[in-house]
Amino acid sequence: MLAAPTLRILLVDDHELIRAGLKQVLHAGFGNITVGEAKNAEEAMSLLTQQAWDLAITDITMPGRSGLDLLLEFKNLRPEMPVLVLSVLSEDEVAMRVLKSGAAGFVHKETSGDELVKAVRKVIAGGKYISTSFAEKLALRVTSPQTDEPHKKLSDREYVVMTMLASGTTLTQIGKILSLSIKTISTYRSRIMQKMRLENNAELTRYALKHRLVE
Repeated sequence: MLAAPTLRILLVDDHELIRAGLKQVLHAGFGNITVGEAKNAEEAMSLLTQQAWDLAITDITMPGRSGLDLLLEFKNLRPEMPVLVLSVLSEDEVAMRVLKSGAAGFVHKETSGDELVKAVRKVIAGGKYISTSFAEKLALRVTSPQTDEPHKKLSDREYVVMTMLASGTTLTQIGKILSLSIKTISTYRSRIMQKMRLENNAELTRYALKHRLVE
């Protein structure tokens, strides 16, 4: 009888203890697996090009490029690889955006280990994962009128720049991280402020903290 192929999972999180905990949960749930670890987007992309992975699990908020930006790169380079997004940010604010950007599922960091294993099994099998509570909220949205909040009008790239600005990252730093000119980042900032009807970075930071868009 042939042995089942080893599951290959790429973990992306800037906290070593979080990665260690995830590995423990995944080993308990799946037995012998191969785990790659990256603490930022650069390390993740390097590992992605070195070998094939069955699944990537990435955080949203990390130093440098965000998990959302990394998700877009993952889907561009390995469209067949499911990506599970893991975050402490509000499921209401983040889940729909990452799903629209190509994620196979969203798991909150307060989720139990058993639920994480369930999510991994589902997306590995080709399905999509969201929590039961979020599924209920989606069902309510279908029948209830919605008043979209300003940040939901942002494109994915604008959303990434917005979270960086709200976290105190300068235009120059953002330009270097995203490999874009300061002029381009300034244009993104102007669009963000216009769409969200904000005047300055202080207002943007207060808005992002209030809506749990940044940690």
